[in-house]
Amino acid sequence: MIDNQISNPLLITSVQNPKIKQLLELQQKSSARRQSGLFVVEGQREVQRCLDAGYDLDTVYVCPDLCKEPFEASRIFAVTPYVYEKIAYRGTTEGIVATVAAKSQSLADLHLREDALVVVLERVEKPGNLGAILRSADAAAADAVIVCDPLTDLYNPNLIRASVGAFFSVPTVACTSEECIRFLREHSFHILTAQLQDSSLYYDTDMRSATALVFGTESTGLTPQWREAAEAHVRIPMLGAVDSLNVSVSVAILLYEAVRQRQTQKG
Repeated sequence: MIDNQISNPLLITSVQNPKIKQLLELQQKSSARRQSGLFVVEGQREVQRCLDAGYDLDTVYVCPDLCKEPFEASRIFAVTPYVYEKIAYRGTTEGIVATVAAKSQSLADLHLREDALVVVLERVEKPGNLGAILRSADAAAADAVIVCDPLTDLYNPNLIRASVGAFFSVPTVACTSEECIRFLREHSFHILTAQLQDSSLYYDTDMRSATALVFGTESTGLTPQWREAAEAHVRIPMLGAVDSLNVSVSVAILLYEAVRQRQTQKG
């Protein structure tokens, strides 16, 4: 429960208000997010998970007509339903949008268990896919998601929304492929690449020790450096007319195979 100690926040009634203009710019432009060090979180559940993960709120905007739960923040503004409609992507987010201070996270910040399970994504393009992958990573209790050579910034609001707050529960870092490969080798990870060529069925591959599941883009797949770095290549059988799955679905399938193998080992 987010507790409210502010009874009379200032009311913003126009989308021309400078604060609303800044908020919209943060939603729309990665350059604005980089320059300000701020990003946008929408929805009471997502904002609470953001707080639980130790992020600092910059400014909170609430629509009293929609926000039925109390809220506490050092800087809080009320907005009219009209303004909220303009700043909210979804109409069912309990009337809360916040700007949040970004964190700088690197591979060195990851604290992984001996048999860690991580997802590695090379050149991910669609923030919605990355958000969906984070949901699966959270559900499967993966230790981290590593995004190599990303084509979208990690604080894209579509990513945050699609993850339904999992971005804040799964350690997520961006780096180059070279840095990631070096890190995985230094920590004795079993590197498995998801690919059709020269591969074995995923359920015939051991994922019980420290494992990195590596995925490329749906359009071009993985680059040669990852294919060469891998200790094994795995594939998901495609029995119909199409020859590939959405990358977020592929990640979920392989993550839960790793979960199945590990639970079987414990049992």
